[in-house]
Amino acid sequence: MELLKALNWRYATKKMNGESVLQDKVDAIVEAAHLAPTSSGLQPFEILVVTNKEVKEKIKEIAYNQSQITDSSHLLIFAAWDDYTAERINSIFSYTVSQRGLPSDAMDDYKNKILGLYTARSADENFQHAARQAYISFGIAIAAAAELKVDATPMEGFDNAALDKLLGLNEKGLKSVTLLPLGYRDESNDWLVNLKKVRKPRTEFVTEVA
Repeated sequence: MELLKALNWRYATKKMNGESVLQDKVDAIVEAAHLAPTSSGLQPFEILVVTNKEVKEKIKEIAYNQSQITDSSHLLIFAAWDDYTAERINSIFSYTVSQRGLPSDAMDDYKNKILGLYTARSADENFQHAARQAYISFGIAIAAAAELKVDATPMEGFDNAALDKLLGLNEKGLKSVTLLPLGYRDESNDWLVNLKKVRKPRTEFVTEVA
């Protein structure tokens, strides 16, 4: 299975060499993330693609000075909705119905169930749910990058509130969740590049329920 070979090849790159990733590869990685499954198809998150050097320098400062941010070719930021609102839910269902060529009320019963469930929860509970949906897309982006032999470094180590302020995410009803620098490994300066990939034994990872 080619995906397994790619996942064995990839690792959390600690030092990138600054080489640019071809735009078609970046587009493919983002499209793979775009196609990720989400609960009720709501896609409650967005991806920001950062290439501006000055912006990446500012992000590096609030991300523990991790060099991959500025050494990367492209920096993907996964940002989730801060809440599920009736306006957002109605908009997604209207778009879905129109794209499928269905009557405008075709999904009303299901939509109303979703509205009743989500709008009854707190904003924080809804954000946590939306963030989990973003993580599904995040994982698919990592796998897609590996298949294309593009290095990627999953990151949670940053000041979320500071990043949200820097990029004006609050005004968009978004909160940052994860970062994913894309680039190529600097094999001569990355301490992790030649170390064996280690995962706990399968017997400790998988439980068969027959």
